[in-house]
Amino acid sequence: LQELQSSGRGRFLLEHAAPFSVFLTDSFGRQHNYLRISLTEKCNLRCQYCMPEEGVQLTPKSELLTAQEVITLARLFVKEGVEKIRLTGGEPLIRPDVVDIVGQLYKLEGLKTIAVTTNGINLARLLPRLKEAGLNAINISLDTLVPAKFEFIVRRKGFHKVMEGIHKATELGYHPVKVNCVVMRGFNEDELLDFVDFTKDLPLDVRFIEYMPFDGNKWNFKKMVSYKEMLDTIKQQWPELEKLPCEASSTAKSYKVPHFQGRISFITSMSEHFCGSCNRLRITADGNLKVCLFGNSEVSLRDHLRSGATEEELVQIIGAAVGRKKKQHAGMFNISQMKNRPMILI
Repeated sequence: LQELQSSGRGRFLLEHAAPFSVFLTDSFGRQHNYLRISLTEKCNLRCQYCMPEEGVQLTPKSELLTAQEVITLARLFVKEGVEKIRLTGGEPLIRPDVVDIVGQLYKLEGLKTIAVTTNGINLARLLPRLKEAGLNAINISLDTLVPAKFEFIVRRKGFHKVMEGIHKATELGYHPVKVNCVVMRGFNEDELLDFVDFTKDLPLDVRFIEYMPFDGNKWNFKKMVSYKEMLDTIKQQWPELEKLPCEASSTAKSYKVPHFQGRISFITSMSEHFCGSCNRLRITADGNLKVCLFGNSEVSLRDHLRSGATEEELVQIIGAAVGRKKKQHAGMFNISQMKNRPMILI
């Protein structure tokens, strides 16, 4: 910044830089340049912490966003300054038009990153086409390296397909391939060291996620393993673990075992929230804007879109919702008491 200020041209650029969209800036000055769009509520797995055992009431297809509506909203957000879009679900890769949606997003000028979060089941099969369409980044959910335990947690088969997907992603040059691991006491906290070891010869970023309360996932404090506890366990095995620098809006605290190809990160939503630097917004598959993952206020962009709202009106509606975003989400206990959607529906 100082270098910029000292040169005449730099000073000019700083003074005349287009300000970030006021509509995507909240009352705490947070600039939201990252949008997560859910493409479906359906999933081909039934993970215990994500989907209630009895399943969820799915929204009728006619009430979900069409591919065209997804692109229309994406275009609007990108115009206002969103630089990164992540496609989520449900499981986004079971949506038949997912490759086409990535291809359409790729054409949006100003969008720098198109990412997907997937359970990896369909990944190896679809990845070559997704990469060609313009997919830049991949997160794969994997909570255990033990096949039998995998079936217990996700209530389905498919461990080897996920592994195949991870290897396919590294082969195709995705770097790092992020692996999301929700750590749950009594389930998989005994595998922390195996997951760290997994980063030895592969360019992975294994992200240990603190277990979070959502509707129907039978959350309780005892199941949550805090990042400090995880870090202690790992440091006993690898005392030389080093902390890596991170970007301001990063949700992850990253570390690396020297000489390992990959790295590990911790996502501490529960024990140390990162609300102060939050730059993300979410659109659910049924077209609702959620300004906070843990907040239960939502506004339907789909209804406004379908009733013929103009682009200006939509931007106003989005701006008003962003403006109501709170300084931070509730504490752990309050979140666990709150009515919110099950994770699968966010």
